[in-house]
Parts: sequence; structure tokens; C-alpha cells
Amino acid sequence: MFQLLALIGLLGNVVCAIMVLIKLFKEKGVLHGILGIICGLYTFIWGWIESGRLGIKNVMLAWTAFIVLQIIFGTMASMSAGHAMHP
Repeated sequence: MFQLLALIGLLGNVVCAIMVLIKLFKEKGVLHGILGIICGLYTFIWGWIESGRLGIKNVMLAWTAFIVLQIIFGTMASMSAGHAMHP
């Protein structure tokens, strides 16, 4: 169950990252876009800095929520898998 929720968080992360990457390519050009592909943290920080101007605040809030959910459910999934191995 937790693995499925972590997977949903991952898919949400990917979708939001692609949406912000598209904006990054349009606003800053190819070099920054490639940097954003290589380093997702750059894309995330740039997205938050420019969220008000670009009108992507909802995307950034969703992306942040998906990151938190993925961390929580991924941790819970790994903990439950560990308990299943050691009864």
C-alpha cells in the first residue's frame, strides 16, 4: 500500500518537474534547461523563485507536497518491508 502511494508521489514529482522544466527552457534558454534536467534541485529552486512572476505557484505547491508525500510513504514502505522480513 505504501509503495503505491510512494509511486504516486514519484509520478507527481515527475509531472511537476516537467511542467517547470518547460517554463525554464522558455524563460532561460537551452543551457539552463539542460542544467535543470541534470540538477533537479536547480529546477525546483528556480521554480519557487519565479513562481509568482510565471503564475506557477500552484504547480510548485503541488511539487513540494509530492516530494513530502514521497519521502513519507517511501520511508513507511521501506519500514514495512523491513518488518515483513524480520517477524
